[in-house]
Amino acid sequence: MNVSEKKSLRVCYFGTYRANYERNRLMINRLLSGGIDVIPCHATLWQGFEDRQQAASGGWKKPAFWLRVLKAYIRLLNEYRKVGDYDVMLLGYPGQADVLLGRILSSLRGKPLVWDVLMSIYLIARERQLEQRSPFTIRLIHWLEKTAMHMPDLFIVDTPTYAAWYQQEYQIPGEKIRLLPLGADDRIFQPLPDIQKTSSDFVCLYYGTYIPNHGVPIIIEAAHRLADHPAIRFEMVGVGPERQKAEQMAKELGLQQVTFIDWLEKDALVKKIAESDVILGTFGSTPQALMTMQNKIHEGLAMAKPVINGDSPAMQAILSHGEEIYLCERENPDALMEAILALYTQPELCQTLSQRGHQYYLKHLSFDHLSQTLCAIMYSLMS
Repeated sequence: MNVSEKKSLRVCYFGTYRANYERNRLMINRLLSGGIDVIPCHATLWQGFEDRQQAASGGWKKPAFWLRVLKAYIRLLNEYRKVGDYDVMLLGYPGQADVLLGRILSSLRGKPLVWDVLMSIYLIARERQLEQRSPFTIRLIHWLEKTAMHMPDLFIVDTPTYAAWYQQEYQIPGEKIRLLPLGADDRIFQPLPDIQKTSSDFVCLYYGTYIPNHGVPIIIEAAHRLADHPAIRFEMVGVGPERQKAEQMAKELGLQQVTFIDWLEKDALVKKIAESDVILGTFGSTPQALMTMQNKIHEGLAMAKPVINGDSPAMQAILSHGEEIYLCERENPDALMEAILALYTQPELCQTLSQRGHQYYLKHLSFDHLSQTLCAIMYSLMS
């Protein structure tokens, strides 16, 4: 029986999750698109990246932080009182701090608890070098995450590599894990053939949050090595921890072909992608970088753009080098330079990556396909 033929489920989308985070928006919209009723039950705890980093760096020890946490969970419980009946509780990302409360509330109603765990906050904290600043905090985060991982009935993660890490690190049975790639909202990120480039330059586009796993300094170093190719330009969109470092590097190296742009509204970002020749993914070598497939990669494939990304087991498990994506050695500006030159000098290779990458996306990563996958996971809990 198809999902569309079954009785509609009611899913309580629960927690202090980041409401504006793309993964959470996509999860809710995929459920709705599949005919599942979604009842958001949310309270804001975190204000942004700096807020989370400050808490992880020692702010969690202050009474004012715990007062804010208490108020957030009082608001969340008040929202839960309004939810009414539901069939499944789904914890949004990140949910490490919400699992215990979610387990208690769902158990009281005899409902299954599913957690879209996605990424490990323990690995993210290590990536931010919290281990050097506060060894106790990093151990506490690991304990919190390990404890939380043994409470839900089912987990959702985005890559097989991450699933294997969770199994090994926290001894999670494989049968409790379901895969759901990030994907993209291809109702927005889609090919725009009517948009024409404004110049003949070969534009390499990076956009993101300048976090360590993106390897932005590698991009700047590659741009330096390509300085004698003035037609190859780099546009860097976004803000984040390593933006200032990247701008300083570009200034010291005298890179005229590198432009830094603040965050764009989604429509403007889509237009910027359409005007670009190549999307640059991530080139760092942190555990996060090696186990994930970032939003920009999915969105580039959705818009039929050639994508260059650092090689990793996660990428090799999903895409083929030279077919749907161009992979190069990580932490190696020479390798990235050679990858960009390969696409710059071989228009037919760009065309191959564009077409085959988009075909793969439509078959395996599209909004509709992942909507059906997610809804099937929800309905499977009823049997």
